[in-house]
Amino acid sequence: MRKRHNVKAHITGNVWKITTVIGAEVSEGDTLVIMESMKMEMPVESEISGRVVEIPAKEGTPAQEGQILVILEE
Repeated sequence: MRKRHNVKAHITGNVWKITTVIGAEVSEGDTLVIMESMKMEMPVESEISGRVVEIPAKEGTPAQEGQILVILEE
């Protein structure tokens, strides 16, 4: 079984844009989600290389710090 990795919000804000899709192969450092907080855009990057298996985040919705945005499989 492949190991899953949760990509979490590092700030509280709004999910402004999701820049990946389910099934995409991503590399460490790739931007997966762009958060908006206090009129600033902040990228949420992948900490590992892997494949996107789930995207619980939805564009235009609020997210709390620590909330799971994207799930990757190594």
